[in-house]
Amino acid sequence: MPLTVGALARGVGLPVVVDAGLDRVVAWAHSTELVDPTPFLEGGELLLTTGLALGPHGDYVRRLVAAGVVGLGFGTGLSHDRVPPDLVTAAEEAGLALLEVPRATPFIAITKAVAADGHAVLTRAAEAHRALSRAAVAGGAGGVVRRLARLLDGAAVLLDGAGAPVHVAGDPPEPVLADFAAQARRLASSGGPAGAAWQVGERHAAVQALGRRGFLAVLAPRPLEAGVVNTAASLLTLALVRSDEVDRVHRELRAERFRLLLAGVVVAGLPEAPFRVFLPAAPVPDPPGFWAEVDGRQVVLAQDLDVPAAASSPVGATSVARGYREALRALEEGVARFEDVAAAGLLAPDAAEHAAALLAPLDDVQRETLRVWLACHGQFDPAAARLGVHRHTVRNRLRRVERLLGRSLDPAGTRAELWLALHVAH
Repeated sequence: MPLTVGALARGVGLPVVVDAGLDRVVAWAHSTELVDPTPFLEGGELLLTTGLALGPHGDYVRRLVAAGVVGLGFGTGLSHDRVPPDLVTAAEEAGLALLEVPRATPFIAITKAVAADGHAVLTRAAEAHRALSRAAVAGGAGGVVRRLARLLDGAAVLLDGAGAPVHVAGDPPEPVLADFAAQARRLASSGGPAGAAWQVGERHAAVQALGRRGFLAVLAPRPLEAGVVNTAASLLTLALVRSDEVDRVHRELRAERFRLLLAGVVVAGLPEAPFRVFLPAAPVPDPPGFWAEVDGRQVVLAQDLDVPAAASSPVGATSVARGYREALRALEEGVARFEDVAAAGLLAPDAAEHAAALLAPLDDVQRETLRVWLACHGQFDPAAARLGVHRHTVRNRLRRVERLLGRSLDPAGTRAELWLALHVAH
């Protein structure tokens, strides 16, 4: 049978002052002299106090009942020779069991009696399981970690597969966090045991593997209850598996939406046009705009991307397919933007607009000098003769052209692009 308040009183030999609720199950015994200990209670406790700072007895008892305390053990022979009458009255009115704990019976004896009772341990484990399950539903992995830290009266940490903290609760010291990370990395590389346990001074620490997805680390002031920690580990493993599955579904949905864009179908969630299609050199976590994974490569649709990437020219929602082809061409050519691919813009449907934009910085004299020089296969003397100027004048004009265009006239691809632009824009 579960350990009840009445059974505990009989077993330890405690006088019963108020016999209300003696059949309530004791999950734990906890001593405190706080005026309001309720923020630190889970419910089901037998609270032990010597009454050093109770405050108004009625308010004190009502707070305990509201927090789920199943009984109050009042120590006599220290600050009080007997249980205060006002406290007895308040307990009777609230229906709270009240036990007298004579000075000859230390509080630790009661705590040990509760801990030694197998039914109490099972009850506590069941309560912890329910509390952790509720935390998992309400707060996911982070909720489980926070609840576990409270149950252990210590610290709990969820680490990723590399040993980096993901969720931290209970404020563990930095050296302990470093030990957690080191133990996690050791377990990950060893391929041996799935967990490790050790002591940090008077406290107890442990790290447990959660499959291949991460690790659970805990620090507690008393020996760890395997059932509670294992329950938390199971819930965290399920949460991580579910998170991985959700991420996989999201990736597939994004890939399908991108395929729709390639087919000319506009989808929601695109950045404001015009934007570019980027192929990052390395995957970007949470990039701006819209992104998807296609053929093993991340594709990002954004107005700008502040990482190394091959980019298309500006496109709209209905021209993503062209942008994707341009980004692939830029990647193939090893340039940052499709506009840097020689003559690329002149192959597009808006070739005339591209040619006009390309030659916009040049005046008529510079354009004519460039056209004649290109027609003379880059020879200065024949170009100067046709133009009726000195060869140095041609050279100076072309240097000015290079500065205005921001590119050298030496590459054959650049010359070909400018030759086509001069004829398309004519």
